[in-house]
Amino acid sequence: MEEYFKREVLPYLPDAWIDHSKTKIGYEINFTKYFYKYKPLRSLDEILKDILALEEETKGMIREILD
Repeated sequence: MEEYFKREVLPYLPDAWIDHSKTKIGYEINFTKYFYKYKPLRSLDEILKDILALEEETKGMIREILD
């Protein structure tokens, strides 16, 4: 742990310190790094098409609610 601290922390935070009374043995699993699957963003045309379809589907609903 001391080597990691000297190599990865001290160069960026020279006044950092470790409170050894609070240290625990273990490690962190970065779920995003291992399990995230990239999904490309939808095109603007697809999004516009969906918005227009929803608008057509809900036509008149606002008027029904307000009346």
